[in-house]
Amino acid sequence: MSIRNNYKHTFYASYAGYFVQAIINNFIPLLFLTFQNSFNLSYDKISLLIVINFGVQLCVDFLSAYFIDKIGYRISVIAAHIFATVGLAGLGIFPFIMPPYAGIILSIIIYAVGSGLIEVIISPLVEACPSDSKAGAMSLLHSFYCWGQMCVVLFSTLFFNIASVGNWRILSLIWACVPLVNGIYFCSVPIPEVLNENKGMGIKNLFRTKLFYILAVVMLCSGASELAMSQWASAFAESGLGVSKTFGDLLGPCLFAVLMGSARVLYSKFSGRVPLSKAMTASAVLCTMSYLVAGLSPYPVVSLLACAICGFSVGIMWPGTFSLAAEKIPTGGTAMFALLALFGDSGCASGPALVGKATTLLGDDLGKGLLFAIVFPIVMIICVTRMRNSEGD
Repeated sequence: MSIRNNYKHTFYASYAGYFVQAIINNFIPLLFLTFQNSFNLSYDKISLLIVINFGVQLCVDFLSAYFIDKIGYRISVIAAHIFATVGLAGLGIFPFIMPPYAGIILSIIIYAVGSGLIEVIISPLVEACPSDSKAGAMSLLHSFYCWGQMCVVLFSTLFFNIASVGNWRILSLIWACVPLVNGIYFCSVPIPEVLNENKGMGIKNLFRTKLFYILAVVMLCSGASELAMSQWASAFAESGLGVSKTFGDLLGPCLFAVLMGSARVLYSKFSGRVPLSKAMTASAVLCTMSYLVAGLSPYPVVSLLACAICGFSVGIMWPGTFSLAAEKIPTGGTAMFALLALFGDSGCASGPALVGKATTLLGDDLGKGLLFAIVFPIVMIICVTRMRNSEGD
């Protein structure tokens, strides 16, 4: 069977697409302290980089609800990989041919467009592909974001130890090769028919559906709960806990990614036995506890382990919300996935930004700043419980 007629290749390309998104969202956080020292950036300015990344993704999420169905999924997903390639390559070029902070921001804006498109496009593509378990397939798909995050940390750590962190610009050019290759791959894979705007509910009808608002808040909390920890884990380990960069990255963001991916793979295997809403409630409780331990423990190793456990706790939140939405609002179509991605990226921006702002106000104490993030899993518990009670789950 040729590539164009085999949906396995669509899954493979989609998995690689989430790997690309992991590179985009997790490479720069490994360089926060490097940027801070090299370019004299404050925590507020570092936080702004996170906000810009997910703010641009948020804008793309919103606009894509109007144009993806018109220009087609194949063109859109290839364009996403082109933006990702140019942005990652530009990260190693732009800061050295213009004011450094402006160069970093320009590269972030470019690759954030690609990341936003990937988020909106690939989930409904996989949802539309033939599969025995939609929730399981979605959870497995999103696990590749975690494996991508793990590889980013491991390979980057290896590179920094061999070539030194001062050569990070070379590494950004290496990472740019991944979206370049996968964009070429997407030129050949079959693209399933996705429920489009003409067949789906449309944006206006979605905003008239009360359940959609609950799902939107859950999605926002999912993004915030995950990114508030993953974006700051490296800096927290290095500056807040005083461990080496290598040790901190391996026990912080790397183990976070491994456990997050493990949670998603586990749920893909047992999705038929454990109700999704109950699993998400339990995850939010564990997430709240992990933030409390990470921020309050006087022992660095315990705090690092809490960071990692947070990864397991947030594992099924994002894909689980997509699956709940597809189940509860089956005619949502592209517009629903785009809007949910918008709210998710709003959380991805607001969670780390809240931690960064709180850290600055608390005298650069990142441990105390992380405590403010517990508001997101707590709100998720309330929303998912209300959803379960209202629908008798």
